[in-house]
Amino acid sequence: MMQRIFILLVLLVLTSSKEKSEETYVKKTSKPLNVLMITVDDLRPELNFYGANHIKSPNLDKLAQQSLVFNRAYCNIPVCGASRASLLTGTRPTRYRFINAFTKKDEDHPTAISLPMLLKQNGYRTISNGKIYHHKTDDAEAWDEIWQADKLWNYALLKSQEIRRNTQRGLPIEAAEVHDSIYRDGKLALKVVNDLQKLKSSSQPFFLTMGVTKPHLPFCAPKKYWDLYDRSKIELPESYQQPKTTPKKAFHNYGELRKYEGIPKKGDLPEDLAKELIHGYYASVSYVDAQIGLVLDELKRLKLEENTIVILWGDHGWNLGDHKLWCKHVTFETALRTPLMIKVPGRTKGQTTDAITEYIDVYPTLSELTGIEIPKTVEGKSFVPVINGNESKKDWAVSKFKDAVTLITGDLFYTEWTDNEGVAYERMLFDHAKDPLELDNLAEKEEYQQTIAMLAKELREKWGKNFLKENKN
Repeated sequence: MMQRIFILLVLLVLTSSKEKSEETYVKKTSKPLNVLMITVDDLRPELNFYGANHIKSPNLDKLAQQSLVFNRAYCNIPVCGASRASLLTGTRPTRYRFINAFTKKDEDHPTAISLPMLLKQNGYRTISNGKIYHHKTDDAEAWDEIWQADKLWNYALLKSQEIRRNTQRGLPIEAAEVHDSIYRDGKLALKVVNDLQKLKSSSQPFFLTMGVTKPHLPFCAPKKYWDLYDRSKIELPESYQQPKTTPKKAFHNYGELRKYEGIPKKGDLPEDLAKELIHGYYASVSYVDAQIGLVLDELKRLKLEENTIVILWGDHGWNLGDHKLWCKHVTFETALRTPLMIKVPGRTKGQTTDAITEYIDVYPTLSELTGIEIPKTVEGKSFVPVINGNESKKDWAVSKFKDAVTLITGDLFYTEWTDNEGVAYERMLFDHAKDPLELDNLAEKEEYQQTIAMLAKELREKWGKNFLKENKN
């Protein structure tokens, strides 16, 4: 009897030791998740998985089928430099921080631990490829490597290059019979593919980025992508109007576009030119879709996708004639709403969510997914619960541009233009349940004044505790 008990005790100890050994082995050999972050400049959520059916983007469509797609993601400021610095620090723009395209994280928020710096501090190899921050050398200490292709606004044709040299911006479009790799984003794709091949054999986790520059102006793409579209079937947007009820401050002269050759210096664009620009935008999206496809295919071929988070976002929306506007720089939904999707191994498979999400929420989400503590400076809220299939407790976002500050809550888009003291001097309110194109400003209607008062209070509660403070940190 005693011998039998002894044998059982020995077996129990051995089994327990084996389980502990296996547990330790799993902990030691399980690698942290890699992160591949793809950023696309000026990309509207005008894609098939958002309900459109005219832009050909098969690789983005495929990625969406493997991801969680956010139907209501919003940038915190509709201009590239500021939007990127805000997202990569997880902090809100204020009246004095993250203002315009030329924003530098190092100047506006030097004490914030950026997302790439956080990952680098926690053992990740960090590589900045293409346009991640607006300035190549911004937050340079956060990266193990920074790479960009030759010229930011390169043209393929000699005649286009000559026009560019002799004018402010050059032509707004180009369709050339050239290989994809001649243009900047084609070179970028090859660099990222090469990085993946090198990183495959590394035991170090990676934060690898792909900063795509198109469909930013000028709309340059190989001719085969232009040939995907019939311009005679392209229509101007339904919202091609500027209602009198909308404050004039809500509109602008789209100076970014007017710097290009052949664009009138004032007034509406001729209809043929407007459709040519829309055509160029579509072609540029199809071109960058192909480049993103090369990278995603290589990720799969190398069997890295099984342990890699893929997140794709556009830095802000873009107007393609909406409200007779072009470019960004406004607080209409067309400039604020953005494409956002995240693919997490084993957890996403083509789900969609209507949860309102701000770009400052990206940082804490990736921190949580990689198991790294979120720094105290981060103001966003992780959307990991949404990835896990739970409902979001957050149903609002705040965006701003210059004096205009917008609260997005439920179906309501409420904008105030405020002075340095936070006092409103102009208002705009749209109810997307009734007016998705934002053509009927409700802010001056008597029956909405109680709603306006409520929204004004909520806006100030949510625009950030340092919104009016000149101290950048």
